[in-house]
Amino acid sequence: MATEVSRAKLVVQRSRFHAHLYEISDEEEIKDVMKWHRKEYRRARHHCWALRLARDGRVVEKYKDDGEVGHPGKVLLSILESRGLDSHLLVVSRIFGGVKLGVGGVSRAFREAGMMAVENADGG
Repeated sequence: MATEVSRAKLVVQRSRFHAHLYEISDEEEIKDVMKWHRKEYRRARHHCWALRLARDGRVVEKYKDDGEVGHPGKVLLSILESRGLDSHLLVVSRIFGGVKLGVGGVSRAFREAGMMAVENADGG
């Protein structure tokens, strides 16, 4: 069962980014986590995630952009990689605020929200 380690919220030009970091032991746990995110953040247009899972002496890496521009799933994966977070899932749900951020702005916002969740797990 996935365990939430931390969470963070970022607002960029009225768009709200809800980031959550989970410790997981199996890829199947993604389904339950995403079901919860879709219910909790019903107004979110995109639920992007990245996963690093240590298994059998190797690390499985996956990500999903959920139709968002700028490959935010890949951005989230780079956060997990840079922090050496294996057996973790990083999810960011975006509730659109009416202002288009552009590819670069979207990538920066997802990166900042994801980093905030990771840093909250580290104790700041």
